Amino acid sequence: MSRSSPGVRRVAAILNFIADHPGQAFALTDLVRALKLSRATCHALLTGLVDVGYLYRTTDKTYVLGPALAAIGRTAAEHFSPLQVAQPEMRSLADEFDIVCGAYFLEGDTIHLRERAASMSHVGYPVPMGTRMPLRWIQAISFFARSPRDADAWITRSDPVPGADQVAQMQAGMEFVREQGFIPLVRRPGSAPEAEPSGIRAASEDPPVVPVTRFEDDRSYPVMALMAPIYDSRDRATISLVMAGFDSALTGPQIMLAGRRLAEACERISRFLSGRPADLD
Repeated sequence: MSRSSPGVRRVAAILNFIADHPGQAFALTDLVRALKLSRATCHALLTGLVDVGYLYRTTDKTYVLGPALAAIGRTAAEHFSPLQVAQPEMRSLADEFDIVCGAYFLEGDTIHLRERAASMSHVGYPVPMGTRMPLRWIQAISFFARSPRDADAWITRSDPVPGADQVAQMQAGMEFVREQGFIPLVRRPGSAPEAEPSGIRAASEDPPVVPVTRFEDDRSYPVMALMAPIYDSRDRATISLVMAGFDSALTGPQIMLAGRRLAEACERISRFLSGRPADLD
């Protein structure tokens, strides 16, 4: 595994430290003490950052964030979308597994399909981009896996209110997501094969799919979707990726392989959105 440059890490440490203390200015001595850098190294880095406008040196010889960095921050805030990071991951999943991968955003108690990547065999997928629909318990599994209180609050206000069996399935599914990072959804016995695979169009209490949390290696399952959450800096899931359009039943190992790929993609996106360092290959 490759490692980042020590110089880059030191520059990032200086910028992150100052950014974490808005409204404060720091002298060279303060930064040397806080960041455990040598005085010479810290001074050289500060001088370079001032030269490019990422820091500003005040008249009392303290340092604050500079105009160039502020401009970069404004640009990022105005133009950044999580989809810029998610799209390449979605395209990779669609091509690898010959499926459709959709990005569903949670907006209040509604989910919104805002992006989709489809393999060649799924061009013309029937669910239109921009589709909005009420959040149902089957998708709430992914969005509320780490937020039991939010799940309980949603159950209380949902219409229709999930039944006891559905709540039990939802809770088991949330536990599976916490452990594995994704949830498999299989066709409910007796539902129409053409039913929307992720259950997103099901406004009734009885969606066309059900979560499965236990499966046997030598048995095939009619998987209609795999769903996984993406977390933000507050550890809340406001986006979920859904893989759908599998052309055949999947065995237990095949479910785990595809699910782990999906969970790994969502973890990389979550790391970016939360500001955590990415794992380097």
